[in-house]
Amino acid sequence: MYLTYSSEGRNPAVEPKTLFKIMVYAYSQHIYSSREIEKACKLNLAFMYLLRGEKVPDHNTIARFRQKHLTHCVEGLLIQLVNLLAEADEIQFENLFIDGTKIEANANKYSFVWRGFIEKSEAKLQIKATKYLKEELGITVVPEYITAQYLQKVLSDLVLIADCRGTEFVYGSGKRKTELQKQIETIEDFKTRQQKYETARTIFKGRNSYSKTDKDATFMHMKEDYMRNGQLKPGYNIQAAVESEYIVGIDVSAERTDVRTLIPFLDKLNRNYGRNFDNLIADAGYESEENYDYLKRNGITPYIKPSNYEYSKTKKFQKDMEFRLAMDYDEEKDVYTCKGGRNLKLSGNKHKKGFMGYESTIKIYKCESCEGCPYYGKCYKGQYTKSIQVSEVFDVFRQESRDNITSEKGIQLRVNRSIQAEGVFGITKQDYGFKRFLMRGKENVATEYTLLAIAFDLNKLHNRIQSGRIGQALFPLSGSA
Repeated sequence: MYLTYSSEGRNPAVEPKTLFKIMVYAYSQHIYSSREIEKACKLNLAFMYLLRGEKVPDHNTIARFRQKHLTHCVEGLLIQLVNLLAEADEIQFENLFIDGTKIEANANKYSFVWRGFIEKSEAKLQIKATKYLKEELGITVVPEYITAQYLQKVLSDLVLIADCRGTEFVYGSGKRKTELQKQIETIEDFKTRQQKYETARTIFKGRNSYSKTDKDATFMHMKEDYMRNGQLKPGYNIQAAVESEYIVGIDVSAERTDVRTLIPFLDKLNRNYGRNFDNLIADAGYESEENYDYLKRNGITPYIKPSNYEYSKTKKFQKDMEFRLAMDYDEEKDVYTCKGGRNLKLSGNKHKKGFMGYESTIKIYKCESCEGCPYYGKCYKGQYTKSIQVSEVFDVFRQESRDNITSEKGIQLRVNRSIQAEGVFGITKQDYGFKRFLMRGKENVATEYTLLAIAFDLNKLHNRIQSGRIGQALFPLSGSA
């Protein structure tokens, strides 16, 4: 933290260590605005005690410290706190509970830029510009993709010609523009629009949208949908990793779903602590073959609830799966036999590539014909030929995770996931009132939430000391000791 300050010039108005204490205490008391923190330093005895006679920092000093200094070191400070908790046997690096939530960005909700619109507009511009360059300017060889740089070169050539001819540029009503001026203005318009589209494509980085007022924010569905119209708002997907009720790590993602956030988040935790946790407990939103494979390779036991787990316990599922479950599989011939005695043979494989490069194989089994089958219309509606898709590797992974979560230990871990992981967002959103970020940009947002995590952990430590729960990693099941 001290290295973020220059060694030259005057000393900071307030000692950085003191400022950090004030920031953490302010967040623990649900005070987030720099002006409100300044006010608390003048009026609140606890803040005065932390200042120890030092000058009261103004809101500019507080905002500058949070944005320019803490951004570079706040994650390291959280790691130090977690390591101290581990030394005190409060954290064992055993059971990692992960959950995610979406928090609204400090951005205008009507400042959206959609990738689909940009791509369509750029495609139209490319056609229009190509036609204009060939027909109006007589350029025979035009690049397949016209860049803003290429249009700038054409524009420079036209301006040079205008200078050589001494062309006078006129503006306003009643003035007649020369053909050369019209061409220059048209190419300039093309260049400006193409530049805008190229800039937008560099900002998207795989996303489908961004906000003009916070370019790192992505438009997402929020749980706080007060208008009840499914309106998309600019926000961030915040991932929190929890053990023994303490936040051990956070991650800020632009992904609208949780499934793609798991591997980068676990890699980050491994880099921060130099080790993996023994068990991972997460909800169905994190289930995928790629994630299961990663956990197996890294020796982490998955306690992930299968996405069809709740549905599988209903009568509707049993009815829908009646014919699939009644199928016999001949491993030697690699053939399924349905309830009607028809064979479903392997017709081909479908390969699916994950976002991290993992490739899964899905087998497709197809019945030669379902005509005349006594179960036709009940087994498979809408088509004459029944086919099923089977991912053998995924089915094995899913069954292992199902066995894990239905064991006695798994049931306890699932109950604790609801209390610990979901509890973090319940407390920070409802009790702490943290529902919208103050700063803009992914780095600043991560700084804000990491500060909140440090404050949350200190509050949790104090609460556990007061309630005599020091050393308690898991809540016991009701009825057990």
